[in-house]
Amino acid sequence: MKICQAMVVVAAALILCGCGKEKKSPPLAAPSSPPTAANGYMGTLLKGQEKAIKTIDVTSLNENLNLFNVQEGRYPNDLNELVTKKYLPYIPDPPAGMKLVYDAAQGKVSVAPQ
Repeated sequence: MKICQAMVVVAAALILCGCGKEKKSPPLAAPSSPPTAANGYMGTLLKGQEKAIKTIDVTSLNENLNLFNVQEGRYPNDLNELVTKKYLPYIPDPPAGMKLVYDAAQGKVSVAPQ
C-alpha cells in the first residue's frame, strides 16, 4: 500500500513540475496596414467586374465568329463584317486600357493590353 501511495505522490510531483522547459511561442509578426478601399476590397471588385465583362464580350464574339464560319464557310476578314452581315448589332468596346485582337486565320478574338 505504501508503494502505491509513493507512486501516486511521485506521479503527481512529475505532473506538477513538468519537464522544466518553458514553451515559448514565436513572436507575432507586425500586422500589416489594413487595406484601403482604393486598393483593397473595391479594387478587387473592379478587377473582377472587368474580367467578367471581358470574358462575356470575348465569348459572345467567338460564338458569333463560329456561327459566321458555319453559315458562310469562312471566318470574317475583320470584326466589322459581323456587324455588316447582321451577326452582331455592334462590336462591344473592350475594357479600359485593353484592345480586341482578332486572328482571322483561327477565327478567335482575345483581349490584350494596349
